[in-house]
Amino acid sequence: MDESSQSEITQILHDWNSGDEGAHERLLPYVYDELKRQARRLMSRERVNHTLQPTALVHEAFLRLAKQGGVDWQNRSHFYGIASRLMRQILIDHARQHGAVKRGDAQIHLSLDDVSVSLETRASSILALDDALERLAKLDERQAKIVEMRFFGGLSNLEIAEALDISERTVVRSWSVAKLWLYRELTNS
Repeated sequence: MDESSQSEITQILHDWNSGDEGAHERLLPYVYDELKRQARRLMSRERVNHTLQPTALVHEAFLRLAKQGGVDWQNRSHFYGIASRLMRQILIDHARQHGAVKRGDAQIHLSLDDVSVSLETRASSILALDDALERLAKLDERQAKIVEMRFFGGLSNLEIAEALDISERTVVRSWSVAKLWLYRELTNS
């Protein structure tokens, strides 16, 4: 994405903050491809016969974003962070509504930092990860946000640093610690 598009996204988000009701409609063409990439990445971790498709996930997330009130959009990284959280929640809600995989049945394929780790656990991958992230958030909320933005949102370390207003080095350290913690949690479940 070029610098002018990034600036345009930020400007539209500021317009949205100012109450411009058409801002979210102007935003969609700029963010749709990135949201679709995030959705495909998320869906690649789901079961093959999943009934929710990446396009539907993007549309549902964007509809929820458009209905969001009171969000003070900072920049595009903040927007993508919120979008990744919403997509995660949509997948979790979908998994819960459709029964997911019964506890104890499945092997999960969890990609942390583009390295596939096969883990036997008692729950489907998305629900197991969500449970682990909830536990991590109680211990260290920032680490949980970093995992969520990276794993679910596909954001880079720099984008996460910008969204959380911390250094990129802090993101790298926190990501490493969180990855190890999650691995331990998911393998010991």
